[in-house]
Amino acid sequence: MASEARAGRPRASSRETLAEAACELFLEQGYEQTSIVDIAQRAGVSRSSFFNYFSSKSDVLWSGLDARIAAASVRLAALGRNADGPSVRAALEPIVHGFAPDPLALALRNASAMGLEDELLRDRGLRHARIASAVSAAARSAGIDEIRADILGSALATAVLSSIRVWAEEGAGQASLEAHFDAALRSIHDLPWGS
Repeated sequence: MASEARAGRPRASSRETLAEAACELFLEQGYEQTSIVDIAQRAGVSRSSFFNYFSSKSDVLWSGLDARIAAASVRLAALGRNADGPSVRAALEPIVHGFAPDPLALALRNASAMGLEDELLRDRGLRHARIASAVSAAARSAGIDEIRADILGSALATAVLSSIRVWAEEGAGQASLEAHFDAALRSIHDLPWGS
């Protein structure tokens, strides 16, 4: 409690303050040149406070989306043998629904200025794998063969992440992320779970 008082930041806003400080520093000096200590100092909190909210510098960018992917994975696993196109889509839609501009959107839009191209590419691959794996497992549970299940997983993961990337690059808040997701799903309509 005393450390919170010294930091001068209400606990509820520390996550947002750290994310804002990180994004400012990434823009000012680049991702690689920014340390966790720099972020904590800019936010007015201790280094250990940073780790109360984020596990790494990269986590500042991805934590919001990671929480949405984890929730979608739980929804997908719960479908079991009842998984089908509409139920899988319904399980994935909350990932994009109400997704407000956040550090990830800012990073996607300013990847070059922040020096984040390689970081985003690598980390996007991890998120793609998580979504694809959850969708593929749902497909296999519903009786779809392994290859088609893997193709579905990859296609739907790409639809989610591509929608977010395009929406962010166009200027998050300027267009509907949900509309981008709908368009992405239509583009894979000839797959069994296409829209």
